[in-house]
Amino acid sequence: MPRLRRSDDLTPLILDFLEWIAREPRPYAEAMDAWRTSCPRLTVWEDCIDRGLAERQHVAGRGAFIVPTDAGRAMLAARYHAPPAASRMRRLASSAG
Repeated sequence: MPRLRRSDDLTPLILDFLEWIAREPRPYAEAMDAWRTSCPRLTVWEDCIDRGLAERQHVAGRGAFIVPTDAGRAMLAARYHAPPAASRMRRLASSAG
């Protein structure tokens, strides 16, 4: 059996994380609480940020949120063979103002 590289091992978890934050913008604290790990081999959060698949955005009066980037939405779209979903962050930002 071929040995998988560490990044290959994390791809399913990265996709799960992206799917979770794509459903709705997640408050930073909620994302950190749900996806934090003490295992150095499971760096899903860090890998998503490092790969440019997720980012933190600030919404006035609401705080920081974690959302998928265009690259993250494209990765999800490739998984499901569907066009990337429209960003919900714009609606969240407009409801705050």
